[in-house]
Amino acid sequence: MSDATTGAPRVGVIGLGAMGMGTATALLESGLEVTGCDISAGAREAFEARGGESAETPAALAARSDIVLLVVVNADQVEQVLFGHQGVVGSLRRGGLIMQCATVAPSIARRLGERLAGEGLEMLDAPISGGAAKARSGELSVMASGAESAFAMAAPVLDAMAATVYRLGDTPGVGSSMKLVNQLLAGVHIATAAEAMALGIRMGLDPDTIYEVITHSAGNSWMFENRVPHILKGDYTPLSAVDIFVKDLNIVHETGRELALPTPVASSALQQFTAAKGAGFGREDDAAVIKVYERLSGITLPEAANDAEGA
Repeated sequence: MSDATTGAPRVGVIGLGAMGMGTATALLESGLEVTGCDISAGAREAFEARGGESAETPAALAARSDIVLLVVVNADQVEQVLFGHQGVVGSLRRGGLIMQCATVAPSIARRLGERLAGEGLEMLDAPISGGAAKARSGELSVMASGAESAFAMAAPVLDAMAATVYRLGDTPGVGSSMKLVNQLLAGVHIATAAEAMALGIRMGLDPDTIYEVITHSAGNSWMFENRVPHILKGDYTPLSAVDIFVKDLNIVHETGRELALPTPVASSALQQFTAAKGAGFGREDDAAVIKVYERLSGITLPEAANDAEGA
């Protein structure tokens, strides 16, 4: 049940990557009792160092939680942590809440809500957006749908993790539909930013000057402004990896096929991310999609400072 001292819900966060660790830490700093779980022992230890508790399995986390956030990568991981060996279902108390924050197909979110209801559990379809920095500061955007009771139970968690909560509907699937619109735009904007930078560099323009001019012009976008600095620094440490957009844009493509709705621009961006993954950049930051142009046209990209010094 909830914390006997404060009456606040006990919260579990499964997936302590960049977004999950930031979210779990923001929840912890808001005064909530938070347990983290990740397959990486290093991630669990890092969360403990921040003052949180950790569990080695989703089942162990669920046994000490009222609300469980899933901040994992894909639908397969959602399935595994909920219904697999040592999964959440079976250990979370009846009436407990699953906040499903991963990007999955809307059809999967709808089926998941039905399955969890059959187990006596609530679900909030609650994809998140904003990046690692906003996760850490508790200023994410949450695109949520679910029953009124699910929103009521989630209120303390949403207050601590989000700057904006969009209540989009009363059943799971609507939140995931909105997140898919966001991911279509985000993926296309990153791929287009990379193409624009590659064109400018190929024409002999200074990369820093391109960034300065475009961020003060009509061609700017949030993704251009956020991702191009990674290119300028030659730093492809993954905050959001190429593999994520291979997955998410493929969900866009498959959902378009289900609806008989063509998505040609998103499909083009998907091919660029797939090319980057095929070239070995899948685990690098998604800005590494520009390296496809480096391979194809021979442009010279900025190097990381330490690489340049060691050259």
